Amino acid sequence: MTFVCYSKCTTCQKAKKWLDENGVSYDLRDIKTENPTYDELASWHELSGLPLKKFFNTSGLLYKSLELKNKLPDMSEEEMLRLLSTDGMLVKRPILIGDDFVLVGFKETDWADRLKIK
Repeated sequence: MTFVCYSKCTTCQKAKKWLDENGVSYDLRDIKTENPTYDELASWHELSGLPLKKFFNTSGLLYKSLELKNKLPDMSEEEMLRLLSTDGMLVKRPILIGDDFVLVGFKETDWADRLKIK
């Protein structure tokens, strides 16, 4: 599994601690230094089953400064993916990528269910 996070993000820190405490092995990837590519994002979007807008970090400064709340409804999926691939700070995190699933954002119950952890 790959755990994509931003080290200064408190939610990412919480998720990492939870993974470690539950003995989950993963490869760590910093979203700031290794921005997801267009193709990765497209693949993760498909595997996640989520609407693409769920991949945006809506509480981020960049999201707000670009006024994406007003722009996203008029954007195509291709335009959204291209935009997300320009800067990791636009992407909601953490992201946990397995062979057949992608979890976006940290909800302990969802992660525990998916990873079959009690």
